[in-house]
Amino acid sequence: MPEQKDSIIRLEEQGTIRISEDVVAAIASQAASEVEGVTLMTAAGSGVSDLIGKKQSQKGRGKGIKIHIEEQRVHVDVFLLTAYGKSIPALAQKVQDRVAASLQNMTGLTIGNVNVHVGGVLFAKEAKK
Repeated sequence: MPEQKDSIIRLEEQGTIRISEDVVAAIASQAASEVEGVTLMTAAGSGVSDLIGKKQSQKGRGKGIKIHIEEQRVHVDVFLLTAYGKSIPALAQKVQDRVAASLQNMTGLTIGNVNVHVGGVLFAKEAKK
């Protein structure tokens, strides 16, 4: 599977399939955000303190996702905040499973690592802001 900067290319018998990295990121972001306990997808390095008093925009469809392609495998980093009271290891495992399964089913790509980065915990009062 040769790689190009903004898309992932799969060579098939009938021709070439080109999947934009933005599409892969959007699928991963949607899958992660559907897991109960994921409060917000964040940019790399963002935490709760970065969010207080700031209005969050949903500009990027792949917000909170970083895609890396190496040796014909897609590696995904997921950056998120969780709700207070959720088991972080259990949440991270569910996110990993959901993201990998969604990407595999929707794109047919070989999935490498799905790394989950929990940048903070939101309490009920913070989540309402």
